Amino acid sequence: MEEVRRLEEIVKKLRSEDGCPWDKVQTHETLKPECIEEAAEVLCGINILRETGNPENLKEELGDLLLQVMFHAVLAEEEGLFTFDDVAKTINEKMIRRHPHVFGGVEFASDEERHAAWEKIKKEEKAGREWEKAYLPEAFSEAEKLVQQAKDRKGM
Repeated sequence: MEEVRRLEEIVKKLRSEDGCPWDKVQTHETLKPECIEEAAEVLCGINILRETGNPENLKEELGDLLLQVMFHAVLAEEEGLFTFDDVAKTINEKMIRRHPHVFGGVEFASDEERHAAWEKIKKEEKAGREWEKAYLPEAFSEAEKLVQQAKDRKGM
């Protein structure tokens, strides 16, 4: 956790008055390309690991993706929306809730039963928020365009 806090302080310093001019002007919107590019580079790192057994690229790219998560959390904190701790708490609670067979002493008779329970829990979590799914097609389309732009920048 010490290194996560250090990363948070680095991002806050980059965004500060005496920080980096580029970092200071970034927004959730302007960081979309970097977020997609870093996620794609994680996939590349996984492929490199599979093909070569070398984990170094994956470790680096996961760090770059974590930077994107932290950057968005710091922006959200500046906007009074939420903090990185809120993000971590949300995913922690979700994972515990969705794994009652691990954290709640529940036993399932089969993988199918466990999967059905997962889906039921997920549906309950999203109750009243089903409308959010309507934004996914546009997001996937935007992601495809951003991936193409990244390829073009890298001469691929």
